[in-house]
Amino acid sequence: MNGAANKRFTTLDVFRGITVFLMIVVNTQGSGAVPYPQMMHADWHGCTLTDLVFPSFLFAVGNAMVFANKKFKALPAKTVWYKITKRTVLLFIIGFLLAWYPFIGWNGQGDVWWKPFAETRIMAVLQRIALAYFFAAVIIKYLSEKNILIASVILLLLYWLLLYVFGDAGTPYTIEGNAVRKLDLLILGEQNMYKERGITFDPEGLLSTIPSVVNVLAGYLAGAFLLREGTTYKGLAKLLTAGFLLLFAGICWNQFFPLNKKLWTSSYVCYTTGIDVIFISFLLYAIEFKQWKLGVYFFSVFGKNPLFIYVLSNLLGVLLILYVSKDVIVIDWLNQHVFQAIAPGPAGCLLFALFFTCICWLTGWLMDKKKIYVRL
Repeated sequence: MNGAANKRFTTLDVFRGITVFLMIVVNTQGSGAVPYPQMMHADWHGCTLTDLVFPSFLFAVGNAMVFANKKFKALPAKTVWYKITKRTVLLFIIGFLLAWYPFIGWNGQGDVWWKPFAETRIMAVLQRIALAYFFAAVIIKYLSEKNILIASVILLLLYWLLLYVFGDAGTPYTIEGNAVRKLDLLILGEQNMYKERGITFDPEGLLSTIPSVVNVLAGYLAGAFLLREGTTYKGLAKLLTAGFLLLFAGICWNQFFPLNKKLWTSSYVCYTTGIDVIFISFLLYAIEFKQWKLGVYFFSVFGKNPLFIYVLSNLLGVLLILYVSKDVIVIDWLNQHVFQAIAPGPAGCLLFALFFTCICWLTGWLMDKKKIYVRL
């Protein structure tokens, strides 16, 4: 069992590493051309490769919680609550500081101004991860696996009901008429929200955090199943079946509650978790059954320090918007003179993203060589 557990850690590192790799790639597409459609989020309804990345990371968070939960069972409840709360608060604060960073603004004319603290976006990627982790951890602590599954169904149905009842009549799933936007405007305020196509709307809103908790719970249930079943073809077949059923459920639900990453619809949760379960099944087959080595170490570097590398990519990204001349910023200069010259069009955009991602990977590689792993 110990050997199997270690291999599942490798599989988890690779799965998580792939999501971090894709997170950085899709977030740093080069300029000078329109990126490939799959390298951008769907305009509203629909789902691209980019739209699969964030829910997949939440799924990986839940998968890792299987092993953390085993440790928690031997600890007093007070200690467990402290660890869960500490991790949640730290993640949220780091995310908020990233939204505020670099704390000052500037332009090509040399004007510099302090970015108002009171106008900083409150909800973003790490903040959603923090909240989804917290609620999932509480549910996992107090419910059995069967009841976790029931709670997940209830959360998805409840969210569907809330959006339908409190959204605009006839248009509850539009960018302006949805209940997510209404609640965020009421609680967060327009000055603390993201602007989507010129409209104040946050794709990481408060209300849409409810279904994102299910992505974490699905990852936990998948990990718990694997730990219980062990490395068997029977267990793998059951996992694949569950994945295809979830995928089918998401496609069917899409007819009534459209796939939408920005609203994080319940159909989107079923669809993305289905893909995640299928994908991690193939990874398990390749890594555990077939001992596949290609790409394993490369992606595991991202997976061993996911938070640090993600934060690093955000910090380095700020350097890309510095001005190299009065009217030109770094990212535009690099793409114009290097990447678009090598591969004009969307290929150049992707090439730049891969180059930037490899810089982040080198940092992770050096940390891995020195056995430095950042954990909250």
